[in-house]
Amino acid sequence: MTNEITIPLLPCASIDDIVAFYEVLGFHTTYQQRKPYPCVGLQREDLNLQFFEIAGFDPAQSYGSCLVLTSDTGQLYRAFAAGMRAAYGKVLVSGTPRMTRPRARKNADGLSGFSLIDPGGNWIRVFQNAPATPASAPTGRLGKAMANAVVQSDSRGDARQAARILDSALAHPEADDDPVALVEVLVYRAEVAMVLNDPATAVEMLARLDRVALSVDDATRAAAAYEAATDLAAALSSAPHSADTAP
Repeated sequence: MTNEITIPLLPCASIDDIVAFYEVLGFHTTYQQRKPYPCVGLQREDLNLQFFEIAGFDPAQSYGSCLVLTSDTGQLYRAFAAGMRAAYGKVLVSGTPRMTRPRARKNADGLSGFSLIDPGGNWIRVFQNAPATPASAPTGRLGKAMANAVVQSDSRGDARQAARILDSALAHPEADDDPVALVEVLVYRAEVAMVLNDPATAVEMLARLDRVALSVDDATRAAAAYEAATDLAAALSSAPHSADTAP
């Protein structure tokens, strides 16, 4: 048989909150009911998700998760980010809901991936379909630290361990460190700080970017990281008292 379709069914505290959030990302409702239990189906092009409501459900305790495979993680991320900016004035990088940035995943053969954590606490894990040639392994001291930290925070949800890895790398600079890798580490450490409700550290990391000397070629390579830094700065300015502020 061919053409089978699998659609994940994920828990949430409120299907109304789920619908409102996913509409921001470009989804539309395909099915909704209130009895015998509340549930909703959502679709964005070929991406289908369904959710069921549980009274008293705590998103922080959710184990809900699913994989999404796409040929271009960057394109899907940019579409989601544009929707967030239009609706909230920023990309959500902390609290629930939030979204990580596409990065090479050491625990996924180096393929690009990002995670969307929705209002139900579900982790929608977006990965790139396997390319024709394997992705290269991370190189350099900072690149390897970055790869290990991404596994901890973006995949496992352990932002504290990611912070420890990045802080150790930043505490021992070396003369031959790649300046672009340093920019990536500083930006990612700021993002992790936001997840940990530590805006002071996020501000410190972003301020350190101004002290990184880059060539013209380096600046081009670091463009995506600086774009992420802009999103982090916007999130910081809109939530001065807490990095865990809901949108």
